[in-house]
Amino acid sequence: MDEMALLKRSGGPVTRSRISRDLAALGLGRGDVVMFHTRMSAIGYVPGGPPTVIGALQDVVGPAGTLMVTCGWNDAPPYESVTWPQEWQDALRAEHPAYDADLSEADHGNGRLPEALRRLPGAVRSRHPDVSFAALGAAADALMADHPWNDPHGPGTPLAKLVALGGRVLLLGAPLDTLTLLHHAEALAEAPGKRYVDYEQPVLEDGRRVWRRFHDIDSQEGAFDYTPVVPEGEEPFAVIARDMLAAGIGRRGEVGAAESYLFEAGEAVAFARAWIEGKLAG
Repeated sequence: MDEMALLKRSGGPVTRSRISRDLAALGLGRGDVVMFHTRMSAIGYVPGGPPTVIGALQDVVGPAGTLMVTCGWNDAPPYESVTWPQEWQDALRAEHPAYDADLSEADHGNGRLPEALRRLPGAVRSRHPDVSFAALGAAADALMADHPWNDPHGPGTPLAKLVALGGRVLLLGAPLDTLTLLHHAEALAEAPGKRYVDYEQPVLEDGRRVWRRFHDIDSQEGAFDYTPVVPEGEEPFAVIARDMLAAGIGRRGEVGAAESYLFEAGEAVAFARAWIEGKLAG
């Protein structure tokens, strides 16, 4: 979408001060620990791009607050590489660079904001290559420390710590199905048919590149088979989030031209876990 179209849709430039005012009206406040997901094009024309959005968020949460994003690793070895001819697999394993929390790019599929935030001075990124998060602010070190190698969406993870710190999740123009926090609910949920994956990726240990094996819920294809309880063509997380909003959990508002949502992390996880266990109990 070109700049003029964005300007018309948002009624003019969506400046830093305008974003700050809209975020405050939505309910974000000083000292908040907030994980955010953003779709820039939904907001409208933002002068300065991602740094403007990050700056506006910092203006609202203040120096005592913390911003958090989901990063992943854009150049991680493809999962399907285990099906390649052995010669190709051997070449990949011999030379694929290790994940580097300081240098490895965030997954481009997560948008521009995670990469922009993780590059900022003072930002801290977690050590898990496939499920890395980044944070900036007062609680950044605490959130990112000792990200478990296995079950990286479960207890002791940045998502679990976000809940423990009374954190919040902001969908800034991003669709409801991007609510990554719900993977934490899946990791905690006790329901039949939970699906897991095992995979290997290269990491640095004591300065050496090694291939480490990981065990996690299947966050790519789905930790559960939701087809019996989710209408065809719908995304499970979007359905759960809509039911959450209908139950009075979460707030909706506009930031620029973007339909946006603010959830309390603890309430969202509790609701989603109960939803999963109740719907999939068998």
